[in-house]
Amino acid sequence: MSLKLSRSFSRFLKNQKKVRRLIETSFLRIPKQKFGRRRRVVIPKPALGEVADFGSNPGRLRMKIFVPKRVPPRPALVLFLHGCRQTPESFDLASGFSKLAAQRGFILLYPEQREANNSQRCFNWFRPSAIARDRGELMSIKQMINHACRQHHVDRSRVYVAGLSAGGAMTSALLVTYPDLFAGGAIFAGMPYGAARDAISALRVMKSGPTRSPREWGDLVRTASPERKRWPTISIWQGSRDRTVHPDNAIAAASQWLDVAGIDTATAKQLHKPWGNLVRWDGFQKAQVSVYTLRGFGHGLPVKQNLKSDPFVIEAGISAPLELLRLWGLRR
Repeated sequence: MSLKLSRSFSRFLKNQKKVRRLIETSFLRIPKQKFGRRRRVVIPKPALGEVADFGSNPGRLRMKIFVPKRVPPRPALVLFLHGCRQTPESFDLASGFSKLAAQRGFILLYPEQREANNSQRCFNWFRPSAIARDRGELMSIKQMINHACRQHHVDRSRVYVAGLSAGGAMTSALLVTYPDLFAGGAIFAGMPYGAARDAISALRVMKSGPTRSPREWGDLVRTASPERKRWPTISIWQGSRDRTVHPDNAIAAASQWLDVAGIDTATAKQLHKPWGNLVRWDGFQKAQVSVYTLRGFGHGLPVKQNLKSDPFVIEAGISAPLELLRLWGLRR
């Protein structure tokens, strides 16, 4: 990754150099890791049910849900937002999330984008009207969460959200706008909150990365939720060979959350893993902000085994679904 920035961005570089130095060690040109082929396992198609009447639905989204046959009292709720050209069914079959939900007894919620809203079925994270508080797609997702919590007696202190690509950028918007709803979040190949305001700027920031200072990123969050003092735990996931979303977006997202949480970048704990690099900062919670950098990895969700063909669920040396459940304490 090039560190040559124009003079106009010298202050930005100075503010971010500690974060960048820690994270980008995994962005070196290292040959892509090869993992042995594994035998495909055929699993039954999960029963994702659709809920039609969950609220006024101003964003005109669909609500898909998986409820295990055996659910403990006050279960957790995990919300996942798919990427462009994905569906909840294609993503779930490839990732095995519903199988994990059945094993561990949590409710699994999938908002689904409609082609009528976006021809590529991307969540419209770059449209201010779609991510404004209590409006558009963001409000529809909030209504889905509230409906699931009421219907299934969810423990509201254990609601988690994750998203991939456009879904990852929408996850940023949810965590910023409704931080009180979530105990934790995960952003996969996504963008920081406020990175774009229209489709053109969205494509530019995805290709080249954003150029704000950590303070400016943090101010965007504080403006959206001025009363909030504590924030959910955040994990940020990025492949070093992602050709769709520039890795600088992960650095910007980390800078945004570190600034908001008031965490000194020098307190980072760095771990070198066979699959890449993990950098963690502890704040008022352990692992308040974590960055997972995968060497030689492209654009998608990392899994140990892709259970069904989905081009954006990619086999790697780490299973993101299992790691998230570990981080969130969702045990068998």
